Amino acid sequence: MPSISKFEGITIYIYPNEHGKPHFHARYQAEWCKISISKLEVEAGYLPPKQLRKVRVWATRHKEEILSAWEKSQNNKTTGKISPTPYRD
Repeated sequence: MPSISKFEGITIYIYPNEHGKPHFHARYQAEWCKISISKLEVEAGYLPPKQLRKVRVWATRHKEEILSAWEKSQNNKTTGKISPTPYRD
């Protein structure tokens, strides 16, 4: 799977050629969710509150990089990796 970042057991993914609004996926253990890049709202799935908070903090601090990775993925380009830190409040 095309992961772009990993931290504290959470893995962040952007899949190539996905349709819809720009978004990314986060997985923690058996849980997963789809999160909009613009508003950082959960569009589908579930993450425990503690992990979702960490994902949102991380995504807020890396929003431009995540959007760039989304755009690259839609054009079949390599997204690269995004730093896992900082993800703490």
